[in-house]
Amino acid sequence: MPGLPRSAPNVAPPPQADLETLAEAARSCHGCPLYEAATQTVFGSGPSTARLVLVGEQPGQEEDLEGAPFVGPAGRLLRALLDQAEVDPKKVYLTNAVKHFKYKYRGKRRIHQRPNRSEVKACRPWLTAELETIRPSVLILLGATASQSLLGSDFRVTQHYGEVLFTPWCANTLATLHPSAILRAPSRETREEMRSTLLASLRRGVQLLSA
Repeated sequence: MPGLPRSAPNVAPPPQADLETLAEAARSCHGCPLYEAATQTVFGSGPSTARLVLVGEQPGQEEDLEGAPFVGPAGRLLRALLDQAEVDPKKVYLTNAVKHFKYKYRGKRRIHQRPNRSEVKACRPWLTAELETIRPSVLILLGATASQSLLGSDFRVTQHYGEVLFTPWCANTLATLHPSAILRAPSRETREEMRSTLLASLRRGVQLLSA
């Protein structure tokens, strides 16, 4: 919660820890400078038994204040699409490649800034620790930051829509759009096209769960 004191700083997750222990340890992570300006660490949320894991980029304004992933506009869109794909969000583990909100001020507003490579690299051990603990049946990477965090900086989401990729964390890994990209699209037609792409990826994930 905001305002709680942080314990001695960490730069890496404890080995073979459960999700609760990982989340507590991440609260005091000083692996990169982002912790200094963020309200709090925003760790993943969901059951340790989740068969489906969704990974986004980083917490936004609302996530930073509430301390939970995907509670802002992009999260609300994602949950609507999960409902269309007939996925119960309570059975999904939601997390981000980066656990702190990166932003710059525009007047009094905090405006999202994309994390750089070193920030993503610093947070990668926390993400892989989550995945190694859960061992999901299906892993869906939302957007470039999440995909490149696990698949390398040369990975391009647009070249791999619909492909089922093998990774060390999940044999059924998909890369697709982040819902925030849909919200930023310049036209209604583009938004609808991108929405269909993300929905198709979620439905493909459901098919893989049933295989």
